[in-house]
Amino acid sequence: MTLPKRVRQLAPVVVLAAAVLALGACGGQYPNSTFNHHTDLNTWTDSLWNKLLFWGTIVFVIVEGILIYTVIRFRKRPNSPPPQMTHGNTALELTWTVLPVVILIIIAIPTVSTIFKTQAKAPENSLEVTVIGHQWWWEFQYPQYKFTTANELYLPAGKTVNFSLQTKDVIHSFWVPQLGGKRDVVSNRVNHIWYTPAADIADSVWNGFCTEYCGTSHANMRIHAYVVTPAEFDNWVAGQKAPAITLAPPPATTPTPAPGAPPAKAPPGKGGTSKGAAMASLSPSVDRIAASAAGTIEQGNAAAQTNAQQPAAAPAPTGWYFPAEKLPEYVKPKTPIPAGITYDDNLLANGDAARGEALVAKSGCGSCHMITPGMFPTIGPNLSHVGSRHTIAGGIYPNDPPHLARWIKNAKVMKPGALMYVFGVNENDPPGTLPGNHSVKGMSKNLTDAEIADVVAYLQKLK
Repeated sequence: MTLPKRVRQLAPVVVLAAAVLALGACGGQYPNSTFNHHTDLNTWTDSLWNKLLFWGTIVFVIVEGILIYTVIRFRKRPNSPPPQMTHGNTALELTWTVLPVVILIIIAIPTVSTIFKTQAKAPENSLEVTVIGHQWWWEFQYPQYKFTTANELYLPAGKTVNFSLQTKDVIHSFWVPQLGGKRDVVSNRVNHIWYTPAADIADSVWNGFCTEYCGTSHANMRIHAYVVTPAEFDNWVAGQKAPAITLAPPPATTPTPAPGAPPAKAPPGKGGTSKGAAMASLSPSVDRIAASAAGTIEQGNAAAQTNAQQPAAAPAPTGWYFPAEKLPEYVKPKTPIPAGITYDDNLLANGDAARGEALVAKSGCGSCHMITPGMFPTIGPNLSHVGSRHTIAGGIYPNDPPHLARWIKNAKVMKPGALMYVFGVNENDPPGTLPGNHSVKGMSKNLTDAEIADVVAYLQKLK
């Protein structure tokens, strides 16, 4: 049987369209898809999407079917008489007016219902997380636990989380696709979004993004969301609440004088504080880590006074964080190191954390960063437990010594528009950027590669 000429002409187009659809259905993982039921918010929105797609497909098929039928049935034929003129068709006009109204009502009912669900207030017992957008990184505050962290978000599976969204500068947009819809972060306003991660997705890691253009490094403003078991979350919180590790010696204690002996002189320094104690003020002592893990700081101080004559106990564990070996490939940063920055990685093996702590104090890092777990206003991210984070620079580089060293040396080269000062010796701000530490009094920008290795060694110990 010979096919009509028109069918033979259309056959290649049909085959090509079928091949494109088949290729579109193929693929591997979709780690940033929002069409998953990992939270109640995702379930509601995906259900609404399916309903709208179903009714939209029916309308499309009917309308296109009528259109094709009309084109074929009433096409111009050879020697055909002119078409008859008609004026109006009441039945047809009522049909194409009433039918769309009915369809819109069918669509509106689930849409309005979903809007009310997603805009309702979060349950009373929700975990509160304050999200603050910066150019270009994310600050996460946990007000119920009184600590703050950056760029890496930990959530307990099975518990509702209420996010309060704020910004320090311009408009941003908070979105972790696998967990829920996005919500804008707007100046002079606090927006909210809440959802409950499903209990069966514990030990998962998801990518998040800023989805509102906010400046030079908008695309470099990432989030890593860790959904963990409630027990793991509690252990992580305990570690985050504990003071940061310090390598500086604790304040010297004055021994009790023997009867009749003259009183001991106070250690040198203002108020009887030794130089080592002054340096230790940058971050609390290791002894207080154990005290914080066990209870409050006040309880720890009392215990320290009671046991002053006893041997010092070993530091308590600093808390659990997501194991690096369990990270899926799709969350590991793969941003290449810019060609404009060099560093001798061999120096990192000889980095000295004690020297690094002194350099951090001398270089003025505390003017922008806090190395305490409290919720203090800062210009840059809180570094209390930066060593336990898997990423740096707003989530675009892995938190390993080679990347951290280059970041300290010249962050502005590593990330366009970064506000961090340039610390490397002989390093300069890239052309066209605002001046960094050149205009900040007392800020040291003359760190050699060896000194940067010391700073890296210190920061990597802050876990």
